[in-house]
Amino acid sequence: MSEVLAIQVAAVAKANGLVVVASEAGEKYSGGATTKFTIALAADPAKTELLELSEGFEFGRADLMDGVKSYLAESAKRLKNPRPDCYVTLHGLPLSFGKFGWPFHESTSGADTSLVHGEVRLEDGGESVLHAKIAASMTVTFRDVVPAPEQPFAESFIYNAVRKTMDQGQLELVKSGNRQPVPLTTRYYSAKQKKFIFNDTTADQRKAFLATKAYWLSGVLGGGEPVWMLDPRDAQYLDTSVDELRAAAKTLTEEGLLQPDADAEYFAASAKLMEHRHAHEALLAQTLESIKPAFNESMRSGATNM
Repeated sequence: MSEVLAIQVAAVAKANGLVVVASEAGEKYSGGATTKFTIALAADPAKTELLELSEGFEFGRADLMDGVKSYLAESAKRLKNPRPDCYVTLHGLPLSFGKFGWPFHESTSGADTSLVHGEVRLEDGGESVLHAKIAASMTVTFRDVVPAPEQPFAESFIYNAVRKTMDQGQLELVKSGNRQPVPLTTRYYSAKQKKFIFNDTTADQRKAFLATKAYWLSGVLGGGEPVWMLDPRDAQYLDTSVDELRAAAKTLTEEGLLQPDADAEYFAASAKLMEHRHAHEALLAQTLESIKPAFNESMRSGATNM
């Protein structure tokens, strides 16, 4: 089965300008086998990402095959970023995502939920120390809208739920600590529109988001290299469309804050944008302060509700 899976993944990867450079056996959190594929850009093998699938993954199902094709097509574009593992939040936090163990596994505590574990780290250009170990939980109702509890079908909304939860001050970035919950419920999904919804944003907010993304991912972390600004994962997070992201990037270019690449979907931070360093660092500091747990001072005088 693993040989068949490897052949199928390699074929889909090749069709999207990618190549499988390595594979190894893995194990599900709750038992059972997985295969971990290291996938790279064919044109730049140094750019890699990890794809983990259950060994019995049903490539024969048309909907699952289409999902993997779409996922790898996006990966091919995202891997051109200087830091493909990094994203920013609406409140100005640059984060990297890693150490996710796919697929979802059933809760061992008796709860009727499915879980996936991972880690996010603050990436501000210095030593990456502050992080949050997370446990994203998917309810039974939410699980019904996901074609399969596998990485290609869940990674996007998991990452966006983490970003949303972080901006709400419900995740803490620490030097060490236990796993923190990221609940996934139907509040993130519109049954009527049949799509995920995380944030209701305005045109100005989308502009600010892309400027922040360019500042951190291109200017600070990417050495000035261009970044994919039309990422559908960001469009989902902002409850917008790729066309609206394109319009926002065009406006920022006209304002001299972005520099377009030869590939019209990629933009780099301009020197003018990098002059706004203090504003971006101030927003980062403000957001980090807001997500710190606050001690209830009234407790010092013995006032409780117990």
